[in-house]
Amino acid sequence: MLEHWAAFCTLLDCRHPVALHLDTGMNRLGLDADETKGLVADKDTLLKDIEIDLVMSHLACADEPAHPSNQKQLETLSGFLLDFPSTPSSLANSAGIFLGPGYALDLVRPGIALYGGQPNKDAASAMRPVVSLITHIVQLRTVDKGDPVGYGGAYVTKRQTRLATLPVGYADGYHRALGSTTDQKGANAYIGNHEAPLAGRVSMDLITIDVTDIPDEVLVVGAPVELLGHHVSIDDLANIAGTISYEILTSLGTRYERQYIGAK
Repeated sequence: MLEHWAAFCTLLDCRHPVALHLDTGMNRLGLDADETKGLVADKDTLLKDIEIDLVMSHLACADEPAHPSNQKQLETLSGFLLDFPSTPSSLANSAGIFLGPGYALDLVRPGIALYGGQPNKDAASAMRPVVSLITHIVQLRTVDKGDPVGYGGAYVTKRQTRLATLPVGYADGYHRALGSTTDQKGANAYIGNHEAPLAGRVSMDLITIDVTDIPDEVLVVGAPVELLGHHVSIDDLANIAGTISYEILTSLGTRYERQYIGAK
């Protein structure tokens, strides 16, 4: 790829800036060790028409602070950087930032942390919620003890229960795994500061929540319901769904109205 970029720059007769990605252990993108050695050995030829603005690599296991790969990758990149002493460098992603100042180098690349995600277990308290998912009650009903709720009757009420139906489902990226059964708790929603657990399976376009313990004065059709936000983090949902916060965020569908608060 570097040869292709060099040929492109030569063709246009100009020096185009690049970020040089060196693979230090991810085995996904970038020049491997042999290719990097070849680059260094033939630097005057390969780089004569290329302006390197950044030398970077990417951590494979930064979300596991004790993983030996982290230190190994830092040492490998540091060795490469001896051949680019005046060029800015970058290694740390969100989790890498919390590995310590030695990983910061000249530039860090936060990703999930910008959206309130937990980069690793030790950094949980540092993150604030950024993304909120708010829906509204479309129907209220009261059912008797022992009544099934939702597809398959997987959830059976253990008392007389007040239910609220919400117009969100797995077609909107609200994972089916977040639903509940009679014996297994699922995700929680919130109406104001009041917790309302999911009752039954998540279907394509709808979910049902138990609002029995929520004050009547806030239980009206059209009332806003938080599925994600101040009370429910993206990591909370990810843990229940058996996935990661990245997938929760990237699954949110196109049927939501998006509001960017504070964006310019």
